[in-house]
Amino acid sequence: MRIAIVTPVYQLPGDPTRGRYIYEIARCLGTLATIEVFFVTARYPQFRWLRPRTYVYSDLDADLSTPDVDVSVSSYASIPVLSRLLNGYSSAHAMFGGLARFRPDVVLGYWLYPEGYGAWLCAKKLQVPCVLGGLGTDVRARGRLTRWLSGRALRGAQQLIMVSEEMRRLSIERFGVEPARVHAIANGVNSGVFYPRSRAAAREKLGVPATARVIVYVGRFVATKGLRELLEAFASMADHDADLRLVMVGDGVMREELRARLSAPGWADRVELPGALAPPEVAEWISAANVLCLPSYSEGYPNVVVESLACGRPVVATNVGGILELVNAANGRLVPPRDVAALRAALADALNRGWDEEAIAAAWSRSWHDVAVATLDVCRRAQSAALQPESER
Repeated sequence: MRIAIVTPVYQLPGDPTRGRYIYEIARCLGTLATIEVFFVTARYPQFRWLRPRTYVYSDLDADLSTPDVDVSVSSYASIPVLSRLLNGYSSAHAMFGGLARFRPDVVLGYWLYPEGYGAWLCAKKLQVPCVLGGLGTDVRARGRLTRWLSGRALRGAQQLIMVSEEMRRLSIERFGVEPARVHAIANGVNSGVFYPRSRAAAREKLGVPATARVIVYVGRFVATKGLRELLEAFASMADHDADLRLVMVGDGVMREELRARLSAPGWADRVELPGALAPPEVAEWISAANVLCLPSYSEGYPNVVVESLACGRPVVATNVGGILELVNAANGRLVPPRDVAALRAALADALNRGWDEEAIAAAWSRSWHDVAVATLDVCRRAQSAALQPESER
């Protein structure tokens, strides 16, 4: 089977954590089928005020291919809000030539609108089945126009993949798609990178004091990840705990805001910003930590939570999206989003509690190969559905 994976979320130069789950799926799916990733993204004007607030520029001329995944890069002109109705068609126009050259048997689009919508349009034009995958925020789109366009593509695709049961239910309730066409396929973990290891050894390598009590955050530097709440909670805790440390791994539009705040007296030696790191380095920081914190306002099925649990480290996170399917009393604490007091109390509890780290790690053995096998099965279902007469679908 030839599968074209269309996505605007993928690993980019300088941001190796971005879209890592798409890369892992493509890498393992490539052992079962012929794969090409089509990275399609909006190209915004140079003026900062004409770019989305979360936009971080990346070099779109870079070759994103790796020895195990071929990647084609294309972009389309976009202006926030003004071009929203056209973005699906524009993304389709940008990717169609590459898709036609590849001659896929199935088009697998991750992220519903606009790139998933564009993937669906291209699949129809190529007369091949389409599978659409929802990742989180795209399924929860608030704008009426985006929701309408997303629903149109979801109802038109032969099969759908959601990263959690919560998102599967939401897609059925919000968009009215048939339950039989929607499959929950949870993300896996690379056990060759994320596994239990010595906290002391990781700290010695990274220069972290043996007595430190370390909270680690891994992800994009954007407000919706709850970073301001995390800093506020940490500041109030650090006033009473000289050993408390915070490590924030990642990058994003809040980078300068964070650096400005951390330049104040008393912060420099308590908070570290090592930047956006590759998976092996991320695993080392998680291993050096006492707890991982992800205080997001919204999530799909955050892979960093799975990776922390696979390393045997407990998690404090907000009770949103697929996080509820990951974190429980045996491996972490859940708090409401935007609640600094609850976040502070949960972090204090997690830092002071004795955790069975071997048991935490043992519960997370789902591999990316497992995800690829399940994804291939859905693609085969899409092929079968496309062959059925329309009256029988």
